Amino acid sequence: MKKICLILCALLVVSGASGARRPAAAKLVPVRVACVGNSITYGMLVEDRERNCYPAVLGRMLGAGYDVRNFGHSGATLLNKGHNPYTRTKEYAEAIAFRPDIVVIHLGINDTDPRNWPNFRDEFIPDYAALIESFREANPAAKVYICRMTPIPHRHRRFKAGTRDWHHQIQEAIERVAASQRTGLIDLEPVLKDRPELLPDAVHPNVEGARLLAEEIYRALTGDYGKLRMSPAYTDRMVLQRGVVTRIGGRANAGRLVAVTVADTVRRAKSGRLRFGQIAASDTVTAGADGWWEVRLPLEEPMLSGVLAIATEDTVALYRDVAVGEVWIAAGQSNMSWPVARAAERAEARPTGRIRLFRADPTFADERGRLDSTELARLNRLDYIRNPQGWVSGSDTAAVEEFSAVAWFFGQMLADSLGAGVPVGLIEISLGGAPAEAFVSRRILEDDPALVDMLYDWRNNEMAQDWVRGVIRGNLEGVKNPLQRHFFEPAYLYESRVAPLAAGYDAEGVIWYQGESNAHNAELHERLFPAVVKSFREAFNQNFYGSLMPFYFVQLSSLNRPSWPHFRDSQRRLEERLHGWDDVHMVVSSDLGDSTDVHPRHKKPIGERLALWALHKQSPWYHSPKVKGTLYNGRGTVNVYFDQPLTASDGEALRTFELAGEDGIFYPATAEIDSICRAVRVSSPDVEDPYTIRYGWQPFTRANLCGTGPHKLPVSTFEIPVFRE
Repeated sequence: MKKICLILCALLVVSGASGARRPAAAKLVPVRVACVGNSITYGMLVEDRERNCYPAVLGRMLGAGYDVRNFGHSGATLLNKGHNPYTRTKEYAEAIAFRPDIVVIHLGINDTDPRNWPNFRDEFIPDYAALIESFREANPAAKVYICRMTPIPHRHRRFKAGTRDWHHQIQEAIERVAASQRTGLIDLEPVLKDRPELLPDAVHPNVEGARLLAEEIYRALTGDYGKLRMSPAYTDRMVLQRGVVTRIGGRANAGRLVAVTVADTVRRAKSGRLRFGQIAASDTVTAGADGWWEVRLPLEEPMLSGVLAIATEDTVALYRDVAVGEVWIAAGQSNMSWPVARAAERAEARPTGRIRLFRADPTFADERGRLDSTELARLNRLDYIRNPQGWVSGSDTAAVEEFSAVAWFFGQMLADSLGAGVPVGLIEISLGGAPAEAFVSRRILEDDPALVDMLYDWRNNEMAQDWVRGVIRGNLEGVKNPLQRHFFEPAYLYESRVAPLAAGYDAEGVIWYQGESNAHNAELHERLFPAVVKSFREAFNQNFYGSLMPFYFVQLSSLNRPSWPHFRDSQRRLEERLHGWDDVHMVVSSDLGDSTDVHPRHKKPIGERLALWALHKQSPWYHSPKVKGTLYNGRGTVNVYFDQPLTASDGEALRTFELAGEDGIFYPATAEIDSICRAVRVSSPDVEDPYTIRYGWQPFTRANLCGTGPHKLPVSTFEIPVFRE
């Protein structure tokens, strides 16, 4: 620990530190840089190509000490047996004759052609190694960088006919080449992966895309990643997730030593050094060649207020009034966004500084009319967090009343249960009307044989609900750009909210209230919902065995919409299916619905039911009773068995049970609780030989079966077959 503190202090007193490291350039002879590649390097489709292709932009960025030349050849393949091998072009011969000091190679896109990769894939790695060696022979001192390819979006005509899969395979081969040949590796895929509007023909970047490629290559060559950059979640008053290891990470200039310290206090001495009080955890790490760095600190003990210091030799980021406790992400659509001020239990919200709030709240989130040019530009830049105030204290009554009611009451119960010494951080990234597909990563959508179709013509895609498409059309009315982004677009909220917040930041779990915008197609949602869970877990780097992020979701409530009984049952079956996928659980809300309003006002019970799942290891009664099975007793009666004792929520006779015979026609049934067997006995004079039983099967239901535990949690509505011995 003492050694770490000395390193940190040494970093903090460096003044006048040099800028990002750059390749040494002779005063008289400029550093020769060869940009080798295909039409993307050449600059096809880039307006004013000679000035705006990426090599030209790179040359201006590097400055007079560099001679950057474009040796791109349209249609070129890396494979020597491909349909247009780069090694047979005049650009290749010219690049070798140039004897470059730095070589940047971006090849492979054209190798995804069915004439190439399927036939000659085994020769890709040796051909790439030979290409690299040819440049090293031309100049033994040459520094070679090879690039993971730019993305090929779903709009490519051969995307589902092999290009998607071959692109993945070639990327893996490029990584192997970089490792075996000891070259630099520049990853160009993420530069444009979440910016498909910059690839007009699904292959070639436009002017803006070329500029972004040049910037990334410049950063790789110089190590200049803009000094220290962190997730938007890093602000004063933030909450760090407590744990055996807590992930803290970001980006810094390549090769820089990064020192991270969490302490109770800090002051700056006259010498300029930072003096810490009691240090809770500290570590150092060196930023990688790509600028990314990460430490994992042991922060098991909660902290009500302290300081987080992140320092390199040229930058100090100091975050004050930082807490260590429980961090939860609140996501979904309008029922999650519904504010405390409009909840039935508004008076029961108790502002407290032990809860900290972070709210992604774009100024135009609720607009349903035409968006103006400023808003459209923000959407294309993925500028959709819009939180200039950062974290705020839950003691701020105005902030509490604007915050998600479900999330606030979840956090309030969590704080009460965890004790006065454990702060709770709540991050709200919900958006009214948002469909589930907007929270799924593009890669997961693209790789799924069914979900990939949601990306095609998403403005008019019948896989999206009618009213969602209507909002999109209203917002984008008159917009001529066919690739204009939108907050309901598949993958958009993942790319603009989930991924940026999760970069180098830990959270305990996710609470999710969504489905209203997908209730028209339960079957599609059954594929979408696991993709949502997987996307969140991958973003927060908690998608491996032993570290699966808890994900708790709300079943849709009661409302007079005909599809909702089927959708609620689909959600129930989803929970059963995902039960083995560690910590994915559902809370029931059908007892708190409103027959005419999609936004039931009773939010506190929903938030508390979610909190019970977060605390479920403390009690066996912290979840709704679940059906364990059914059994036909041969006398016209069906026994439905549960995992908990049962009662009626209002003390009256059980309601809304129905039975159907083999003909599939349902009739009302009477039901009685068998307390000894934890079962409900169901029978109907109209069904002598029951095959199916259902409960609460109305869009707006008066179902009243619940558990006997202290919270009397309701049983989910269901339709299940009758087991017959």
